[in-house]
Amino acid sequence: MKTKKLREMTSQELDNQFNDLKSELFNLRFQLATGQLDNPVKIKYVKKDIARVKTIQRERELNA
Repeated sequence: MKTKKLREMTSQELDNQFNDLKSELFNLRFQLATGQLDNPVKIKYVKKDIARVKTIQRERELNA
């Protein structure tokens, strides 16, 4: 997900996006453990998206 798109979201939308990404990461890790994951690189991308969301949330917190 692009940072520009994340910056346009409201705080509530960012919270929802964060929760969705965390649950997706959990499911990917579960699939990896059971050997059902087709593309293990997807875990890396989801983790980076989580970091982007948390960074934007922190920036807004500091600016408030």
